[in-house]
Amino acid sequence: MSSAPATESRRTGLVPRLNLPSVVVFGLAYMAPGVVVSTFGVIAVASKGAAPTAYLVATVAMALTALSYGKLARSFPRSGSVYTYARKLLGSRIGFLAGWAILLDYFFLPMVAWLIMALYLNVQFPMLPVWAWLIVIIAVTTAINAFGIVLADRVNKVLLTLTVLGLIVLVAVCVHHLAGASAGASWNALWNPVTSIGAVTAGAAIAAYSFLGFDAISTLSEEVHDARRNVPRGILLTVVIGGAIFFVIALVLQWVHPGSVFEDESTAGYAIATAAGGKHFADVLNVVGLLGGLASCVAIQASTSRLMYVMGRDGVLPRRTFGYLSSRFRTPLFNLALIALVGLFATNLSLATATSFINFGAFLAFALVNLCVVAMWLRRRRSGEPMSVFGHVVVPVAGAVVCLYLLTKLSHTAMYLGLVWMVLGVAYLAVLTRGFRQEPPEMSIDAPSTEPVPATS
Repeated sequence: MSSAPATESRRTGLVPRLNLPSVVVFGLAYMAPGVVVSTFGVIAVASKGAAPTAYLVATVAMALTALSYGKLARSFPRSGSVYTYARKLLGSRIGFLAGWAILLDYFFLPMVAWLIMALYLNVQFPMLPVWAWLIVIIAVTTAINAFGIVLADRVNKVLLTLTVLGLIVLVAVCVHHLAGASAGASWNALWNPVTSIGAVTAGAAIAAYSFLGFDAISTLSEEVHDARRNVPRGILLTVVIGGAIFFVIALVLQWVHPGSVFEDESTAGYAIATAAGGKHFADVLNVVGLLGGLASCVAIQASTSRLMYVMGRDGVLPRRTFGYLSSRFRTPLFNLALIALVGLFATNLSLATATSFINFGAFLAFALVNLCVVAMWLRRRRSGEPMSVFGHVVVPVAGAVVCLYLLTKLSHTAMYLGLVWMVLGVAYLAVLTRGFRQEPPEMSIDAPSTEPVPATS
């Protein structure tokens, strides 16, 4: 009786060990809820003092795409994210390019997360330079992920709990500060005489970046119990819970500091924490935020390595390297090491430059995910299967429009880098398909297409 699941797990490669709470924790850790403190000033300036409303709009916008991810994950419970969905619904070539686009997002997200942590550690603990902190963080997160998804899940739960506790304390301190202040809570934090729909939308476009990562849950489908049920729920719950956290924290911070004038908008959250609870409190809060950042780094590297594993396992990337799993830990060690190596290049990049690599691939992939739902509706409609027009056409089309709008708000540098990446993807696809004369390697949704290469040591 017990040998069948073990055999199936061994045959599939990845083993289902995560439940719904673990899935939500993974998604929230990836999003790093504490990021709202560090980005508050920028969003408050863009929205002209209505940061909570900007986060509310962003939550609704991202929830549209989360609903599309949920529908697709229920139909195709297999690791691979947009790569899997687009290959099945939009064609193998579009699927390859969709995977290539999201790979840009995933591949450089760990580098950015590590760089942010290194910069903040250096500010509070300057005895080590940024590059040294970077090496330490990369080594720690890579080791955690190398020992397997169960250890990563446990670490994420501990670190995310600390982050949430830190945010709760921040809210309590700010509320206490407001109780003794001459000015308290006001509706102006949601809408004031100088803000506008355009300003709130601009703030929401920035706030939407805080949600990047909720889609990473779909890359763990093969490691989730009852994936058809738990992955869609986990994706939507992550967006809703994350959005609620962002909204509440932004609301309290906007109450403590009304308006959009800051000495330095990039450190406004730290300044507000200092004003509300003193410098020591702000320093402790910063440490808690760094712990949350570590949880985010673990989650980001884990999902990236698994997306690369799926693409390698099915021959889209070289199979013997990217499709390799450690026989001892059942983790893609080569992919983890490669991501760590890329992260070391962050020592030569500014945070703005590193971040510019990410957003193009994310929003393009999100738009394609929404279009995949429409394509699925068209296919099943032809076969006579009843499907809701509102849920499978109206909602995903709205989600695609929102994503493409956000794409147009990216900097010229991000657009240029994104287009160069996609040109390289088309060139690699041409090589892979011998001048587009062959189909790219296909993957089976219901069964693995190839056995992972066993470890030799």
